[in-house]
Amino acid sequence: MASQSSLILRKQLNDLKKTPVDGFSAGLVDENNLYKWEVMIVGPPDTLYEGGMFRAELDFPQNFPQRPPKMRFTTEIWHPNIFKSGEVCISILHQPGEDTYGNEKACERWTPVHTVETILLSVISMLSDPNDSSPANVDAAKQFRNDFQGFKKKVADCVKKSQDI
Repeated sequence: MASQSSLILRKQLNDLKKTPVDGFSAGLVDENNLYKWEVMIVGPPDTLYEGGMFRAELDFPQNFPQRPPKMRFTTEIWHPNIFKSGEVCISILHQPGEDTYGNEKACERWTPVHTVETILLSVISMLSDPNDSSPANVDAAKQFRNDFQGFKKKVADCVKKSQDI
């Protein structure tokens, strides 16, 4: 018998196939594993990431949607809210409940109502509007604040590399 999480993931996958969303595409890495997805995010228009084709992976826990997936870019990307390893640091992907550091409200963190679509739209929004006050990549955040021209060049290099894949 299928688990609740697999039924939810199958439904979300089918919904995205029936009604694609501008800005990204998503599918399974392996047709036999509903818990690992591959994603292609198109750099949002009118941003430094415009024209980029950024690959990422979503790894869902067995207790999804009670717990959030992990998201990691596999294409090089320079952004204050993306660790150098590619792991995305965004509030809605943080475990539910109160933030022990006091940087996020519980309502900003993961809730089971989030879907693959809402996650990816939030990541696209994050690309459009970096949060340099709570960075995952401190070097990118410093450069964003103190050397914006250098930041733009580094992002442009990432966009160009993403087009060559």
